[in-house]
Amino acid sequence: MEEADSEPSHSGPLSAADRQTTLKKTDLQLSRKRILQQLETSSNERYSELLRRTLADLDAQIAALS
Repeated sequence: MEEADSEPSHSGPLSAADRQTTLKKTDLQLSRKRILQQLETSSNERYSELLRRTLADLDAQIAALS
């Protein structure tokens, strides 16, 4: 009877670490989307270059989580 009560707490769809990784990846993807939107509207070449470097960094972080 006690084992039945404790099973649901151990059998979740994602562990705490997996949830944290998923949230981090989602945050990075949202940041990437925002940077792409800024890049599309930027008319300053120096700022565009900064955005491209930021985009590359975000892509590397997303790849590391996958």
